[in-house]
Amino acid sequence: MWYDGFLDLPPWQLIIVTLLLTHLTVVSVTVYLHRYSAHRALDLHPAVKHFFRLWLWLATGMNTREWTAVHRKHHARCETPEDPHSPRHKGLANVLWRGAELYKAEAANAETLRIYGKNCPDDWIERQVYSRFPNGGATLMLLIDLALFGVLGLTVWAVQMMWIPFWAAGVVNGLGHAVGYRNFECRDAATNLVPWGILIGGEELHNNHHTYPGSAKLSVRAWEFDMGWAWIRLLVLLGLAEVRRTAPVAHRVAGKRHLDMDTARALLNNRFQIMAHYRNRVIAPQVRMEEARAEASVRHLFRRAKGLLARETSLLEARQQARIHSLLEQSQTLRVVYERRLALQQIWNRTSANGQELLAAIGTWIHEAEASGIQSLREFAEHLKTYSLRPAATLA
Repeated sequence: MWYDGFLDLPPWQLIIVTLLLTHLTVVSVTVYLHRYSAHRALDLHPAVKHFFRLWLWLATGMNTREWTAVHRKHHARCETPEDPHSPRHKGLANVLWRGAELYKAEAANAETLRIYGKNCPDDWIERQVYSRFPNGGATLMLLIDLALFGVLGLTVWAVQMMWIPFWAAGVVNGLGHAVGYRNFECRDAATNLVPWGILIGGEELHNNHHTYPGSAKLSVRAWEFDMGWAWIRLLVLLGLAEVRRTAPVAHRVAGKRHLDMDTARALLNNRFQIMAHYRNRVIAPQVRMEEARAEASVRHLFRRAKGLLARETSLLEARQQARIHSLLEQSQTLRVVYERRLALQQIWNRTSANGQELLAAIGTWIHEAEASGIQSLREFAEHLKTYSLRPAATLA
């Protein structure tokens, strides 16, 4: 019958088909729009690029140049009033429920497109079809869904149209800057929502992405999974993609005990991992020790102190700064550990320094850490000397 559609699928099969269709849209967004178009972390075969463009026109109506420009501006102006969808300035509820509207509003800004929309498709089909008829694809998709699935095709189509606006524009851009865990203390509030990037193709690993925006792979820990990266690896295997960049690998040379230029450059290159190690190897054990020694009346100050003392300082609120001040008043050792962390962070911020200045600054930091008398800090200083830009096998 006409109301069952050409395929006449039972409900359970219709659910599976709907999830597959939405997943295809997710792959198109994360692989093509995000990692390829916005960040150029990989190259794609022309046929693959055009398939993604066609599918996105059908399933979302999104324009490559507009999406790319808005996302690039988000990175360039992250957590500032100019950020197109920062929960800090737009409000979390506003971004969560009206994320797609915020995208559309910024996409209408000609200046944003001019500055951030470079190197995007501008061929005949883009000008005469995709950009000229932005709602034509969604209308055609509705007709296809109705023909294939009958009356329930309207539901399939509605889910397709809502998937990206809710999960990507809302959840990732909203909750991904408000809740979750942080592997790295990058300069914005991006968080990893969960360690398994499946529903949104890896975009759930938002803190990892903001730390290494040019990486084609969004997972960095062994227990994290990036579905988008799995698809990229498949495309590479088929000769349809080529990875250009991933997050830097921190190489260590066992037994290395001296600081040289190779070590200094490796430390700068892997500074986010270094600071994560500092949080876990220096701050965390020292907080546990000081909490065990503290009087019961002030022990509450040490709860979640590890994350607080490792937090990017520009993201600290007034109440958090006050708590850090109270915490450091209770322990001279923690004060030294915290000040050493700020000093190390300052070295990374001096990216304009030449190699010799960088080497001297790191050498001074290591000397002061070794002279601190704090065991975990001394061990960390020794740990820093083992880094290298190259694997140990290539140094032999």
